[in-house]
Amino acid sequence: MPLTIRNMKAEDIPDAVTVVQQAFANDPYSRWVFNDRERFSLSRNRISLSLRCQWGIRHALFQVAHEEERLVGVAMWLPPVLSTPLPSWASWVAGQYASWDLWIKQGIANMFHGRSTLNIRRYYLWKEGQAKAQNELWKDPQGYYFCNIITVAPDAQGRGIGKALMEEVLKRADAEGRSAYLESSCYEPNVKIYEKMGFELKRELPLTDEGDDITLYCMTRPSKEVKS
Repeated sequence: MPLTIRNMKAEDIPDAVTVVQQAFANDPYSRWVFNDRERFSLSRNRISLSLRCQWGIRHALFQVAHEEERLVGVAMWLPPVLSTPLPSWASWVAGQYASWDLWIKQGIANMFHGRSTLNIRRYYLWKEGQAKAQNELWKDPQGYYFCNIITVAPDAQGRGIGKALMEEVLKRADAEGRSAYLESSCYEPNVKIYEKMGFELKRELPLTDEGDDITLYCMTRPSKEVKS
């Protein structure tokens, strides 16, 4: 079946959110950070994911894969940030706007739809650990394409859709001479799959809260020489 990959559009968001929710229903990190399963609401979660997709269309590199008319895969990449000591005024303003854009809209959603059941303490434990890992591993001054989410509809897995989504941005990274980074919440089978795409496991990121432990696997991929 022909597969097409393109940048996400507003009309893709409902189906993209459905694919993410289905694929991450039993994801270790998702269940760790949304640990109150009795109060977890798929409808409230859809609002947060939809806002993130809207943000990604404006500020990041969110792509979707279709088989004919059906959306079967989603990739959410964050663009590289150059390691310069003094960013230009324009780039600083753009970065601040991108950060506040999502935060403000999520706050408005909390006002009108109630707070998400995201465990805030656990979220910031992850962000703190992530910042330390990235500070340790991110040595490329050209920055890293950060694969934040990549997922395929459960009934469409095993057909190379995830690989095709990854390669779409990895080819771009290679052409620009940039590295890539991701964090996987599952060792099996994900780490071996990503290694076949050129990623290397660089660090484990253990997260623990009240005896509930998970491990994330931090992987980097150096840029590959593009043959002319």
